[in-house]
Order: sequence, then C-alpha cells, then structure tokens
Amino acid sequence: MPKTLYATMRALPGHGHKVRALLIDLARDVRAEPGCERFVVYTRADNPECFHVEETYRDDDAFVAHMGTAHGRAFNKAIESLVEGGGSTVVMLNNVT
Repeated sequence: MPKTLYATMRALPGHGHKVRALLIDLARDVRAEPGCERFVVYTRADNPECFHVEETYRDDDAFVAHMGTAHGRAFNKAIESLVEGGGSTVVMLNNVT
C-alpha cells in the first residue's frame, strides 16, 4: 500500500531563497529513489516563504528507505537554522478513494 505524506515549513525571514534551492535539490534526489512515486514542492500563492511538499512512496519499505538516505539527512540538517521550529511539520495521509 502506498505511503503518502504532506510536509510544511515556513522559511525564517530572508531565508526563503535558500530553502527553495534546498528543496529543488532534494526533489531531484528523492525523485530518483526507486520507491518514490511522487514528490512535489509548492509554495503558498499568498506567501512564497511557506513551502508544502506532497510525497508518495510505493510502500512502507520504500518510505523507510527514503528516511535513511544521506540526501534526506543532509536536507534536514541544512534547514535547522532556516525554517521556523528547525524543521518541517509532517502529516501522514490515508487514501480515502
């Protein structure tokens, strides 16, 4: 069964461009993971400093593999001083339809 989540983060003032660049690089790396089915980064239309990421992985094993990647760990470390709260807020989702 696919594993889907939604992550949000708000860049600290003056750091939106850095967070955007990091997310663009992360998207490239995550999309290359064998178990990644979807990884899309959005900004809010009314606030480009607020980022939203929609992710879907083939199954639990693919998600666990994603969590163990070097690029994921490097991204999480890099945003610690760039986003509110030091990281993203993640919501796990269940498909209804």
